[in-house]
Amino acid sequence: MTMMRKLFLIALLPFAFLSCKKTAKCPYTAPTVVAPAAEVTALEDYLNTNGLTATLTKHSSGLYYKIDAAGSGTVPGVCSVVTVKYNGRLTSGASFDSNTTGVSFYLGELINGWKYGIPLIKSGGKITLYLPPSLGYGSTPVGSIPANSILIFDIELVNVSNN
Repeated sequence: MTMMRKLFLIALLPFAFLSCKKTAKCPYTAPTVVAPAAEVTALEDYLNTNGLTATLTKHSSGLYYKIDAAGSGTVPGVCSVVTVKYNGRLTSGASFDSNTTGVSFYLGELINGWKYGIPLIKSGGKITLYLPPSLGYGSTPVGSIPANSILIFDIELVNVSNN
């Protein structure tokens, strides 16, 4: 084999490996959880008692939401990385978690209520979500969140990255 031919083959070798690289598939699937009727009724009782029902929209999953700003950027999918600012609170008004600087997550890794709710807005949008327990943490207490809690989230979708 001539020297020129050896150099040519060596130069092509990295490109051969690059062309074999496979694109990673998204490991997440769209949620299919629907809140049980008893949880939806409890959420509706809370909303009615607080005069909120007229300003909200009911989602087929059982959550209620209000879009405060639709946004104008990209709509996230379950495999998107979303950067959000948020405040989470209980029906008592007690805040259990918040981020005001922006934090990023794969949407598919989040609670079902966020998987359903965040795609209702675009990048730059703001939404308030009212989640029945099964779309939040369900019967598992998490930190200061009691088991079977209705959760309320004010979310600003800062950025969407579709990898």
